[in-house]
Amino acid sequence: MSYLEYTVKFVPTGSRKLLYLNWPLALLLTATAGIGFLMLYSIAGGSYTPWAEPQIKRFAIGFAIMLTIAMVPIWFWRSIAGVAYATSLILLIAVEFFGFVGMGAQRWIDLGFMRLQPSELMKVTLILMLAAYYDWLNPTLKSRLFWVIIPLLLIAFPVALVLRQPDLGTSILLLAAGGGLMFLAGVHWAYFAAVVASGFGLVTCVFKSRGTSWQLLEDYQYRRIDTFLNPASDPLGAGYHITQSKIALGSGGWTGRGFMQGTQSRLNFLPEKHTDFIFTTLAEEFGFIGAFSLLTLYTLIVLFCVVSALANKDRFSSLLTLGIALNFFLFFAVNMSMVMGLAPVVGVPLPLVSYGGSAMLVLMLAFGLIQSAHVHRPR
Repeated sequence: MSYLEYTVKFVPTGSRKLLYLNWPLALLLTATAGIGFLMLYSIAGGSYTPWAEPQIKRFAIGFAIMLTIAMVPIWFWRSIAGVAYATSLILLIAVEFFGFVGMGAQRWIDLGFMRLQPSELMKVTLILMLAAYYDWLNPTLKSRLFWVIIPLLLIAFPVALVLRQPDLGTSILLLAAGGGLMFLAGVHWAYFAAVVASGFGLVTCVFKSRGTSWQLLEDYQYRRIDTFLNPASDPLGAGYHITQSKIALGSGGWTGRGFMQGTQSRLNFLPEKHTDFIFTTLAEEFGFIGAFSLLTLYTLIVLFCVVSALANKDRFSSLLTLGIALNFFLFFAVNMSMVMGLAPVVGVPLPLVSYGGSAMLVLMLAFGLIQSAHVHRPR
């Protein structure tokens, strides 16, 4: 969409923009985050510290960031897509040299007031860059080999850097989100068939390389795969996480044990109960009904994003909204699959619910871009 077309059609201006915000989406985000605050309060034994209070403050800051970004015209975000992507890439490179090491991985940059995880920022800027690329590209060229290689390189660079940290979970999310956006942009299905075939070959190479000098994964990542295939093989070691997670999920039943009555989390049987495995705490205390309610909120968030994207005739805005919605879906789908034993444990937090600063702020930034696309949709 040209700048002239953008200005000729009616677009809300000034304080009237607040009336055109996607308020149902904002309400759903707040409700989902509220569940997270409740669970963090419960996990801490009925205390706002050390997790609930900081998380509430982060959400408040994130909500303000979302509203601020929503007020800025969407064409501005398209114009700085390249700069945003390059900045995220530079930060990922900086992690290699100045990164803070935590839990055996070098993923954070210490800014003093917070620890920034550049890989979280890349999840958004990669979508922003790819959406701008396909908005610029002539639609008739999108399936030509040369023009397919460019977005593949845009995806491959950050994936390779994140794998070096090492962070397999985020790498998978970046790869899936980038590939998904290419599919949504209309790239021919034959390329994806080739990727699937290559994926089977890669999986074979991963297993064949184990124990060799050219081993493709770290030892702990192989142990996670072993645990996924057979958790009972090491119930007190590598399989401890998933075993305790399944016990918590099963003990909740239909209605749960009750708020703050979960034994797995209160007695510290459940590891990472405030981050990656917070969904199991929810399922134990509120049962199937509570878990299904959270899943319903997530589904509604994705649906509202899809409806907003389909109503937007601007190609960049539509692709950006769909890309972020896809990223959000992958976020909670991978986490829930992981804690239920349907996927290997890869360290992906539950969006808006798990404790974490970078993930919360970057996620609200992403929804700010969706709101900007929604508000500034020509009417």
